[in-house]
Amino acid sequence: MSYVMDRKIETFNDVLEYLDTKGLFHVDLSLDRMHTALKRLNLEHPSFFVVQILGTNGKGSTSTFLANICQKHNLKTGLYTSPHFVSPLERIKINGRSVAGSDLIEPARIIQATAPDLTYFEFLTIAALLLFQDKVDVAILEAGLGGAHDATTAIPADLICYTPIALDHCQVLGKSLEAIATDKAQAIRSAVPVCTTKQYPKAWDILSKMAKETQASLEVADPLDNTRGFLLTGNHQAINAGLAVLAFQKLASLLKINPSQSLLDLGLKTAFLPGRLQRAAKSSSYPAMILDGGHNPHGVQTVLAALRDGQQPSAVIYAGLDDKDWPSALRLLAQEYRGKIPAYFPVLNNPRASQASKMHDLWYDHPHLGEKESFRPQTVGQILRALALETKSEDYVLVIGSLYLLAEVYTEFPNLLNDPAFG
Repeated sequence: MSYVMDRKIETFNDVLEYLDTKGLFHVDLSLDRMHTALKRLNLEHPSFFVVQILGTNGKGSTSTFLANICQKHNLKTGLYTSPHFVSPLERIKINGRSVAGSDLIEPARIIQATAPDLTYFEFLTIAALLLFQDKVDVAILEAGLGGAHDATTAIPADLICYTPIALDHCQVLGKSLEAIATDKAQAIRSAVPVCTTKQYPKAWDILSKMAKETQASLEVADPLDNTRGFLLTGNHQAINAGLAVLAFQKLASLLKINPSQSLLDLGLKTAFLPGRLQRAAKSSSYPAMILDGGHNPHGVQTVLAALRDGQQPSAVIYAGLDDKDWPSALRLLAQEYRGKIPAYFPVLNNPRASQASKMHDLWYDHPHLGEKESFRPQTVGQILRALALETKSEDYVLVIGSLYLLAEVYTEFPNLLNDPAFG
């Protein structure tokens, strides 16, 4: 049954139905709706410090590191990230905990009454701000798409951070690194501190030019020397952790507090985010796994580099979206593993998913593999349950690709969503 737009919101299910009317993947590049909503709701100048995190890869990890560091320093901390795996409630956290469904009912009523034209992402952005208001000292907002027209850019930031910028969302942001960097750089709109990781030269030139034009200070974060014992594993996390440390130092200066090295270390080591080289032990329903949302070439290269020095997987499962550069990502995986281990390509329940048979053909249509294997459509749950019977406890399967692939894993096996334990 379709949701009537002016029907009163009474339950969390009503909120979900209202959100469904907006379309999860609907994008409308404009900040006009956000500016209007912020003005109507008196959110143009939030009661808390705002940190905006932009970039291509590492935004979620950097945001999580920074939020956990803030919490260890006794700062009430709001965290807004995207996308979610199972429920939109995952996107909004206060002091490390996702908000409850009941918490979202009143913000939804307010938005329905004052700003009914917001998109899905804009709705959740405003809902997060309403929930953070007068409850947090700091809000960390992860950009969803680009920078120039992202909903988080409508909110005045006190500090801006850039993770590595690479090719992604090319259909929307442009097909070159310069176009993507130009879009993301437009989030710098005032003389606030800007922190960044080391960038490709073209991206760095664009960021530094924008910082100069707005008189914003721009500082490059050094990677962390040691990430041993972190729940978020992989050499690439040294880059994200280093950015989070520099960001906190800038934030601490704004808040006039003294950073504690022991609390910095604790915040970094205990930060957890599912789907980032996440290790899961074998169960009766699935094999031992490493799960990672490395869907684009840069993300796949990062994962391969992290795994190269250790035990190699016994199988790989991959799925990508049609509007991403999945062929380049899959070719990198094939160069590493084709002919050595089996590969599986599940059918996703997602309108943006690329055809699993196309990915299968790219992998197996290779002269050195002999006769081409036939494609058999399966869900990721079916594949994992079969592999649970075939693999040994000391082996692991690499599950990599779109976050929507991981979402189907977490929907099938919800215990994995909040499990930071190493296998």
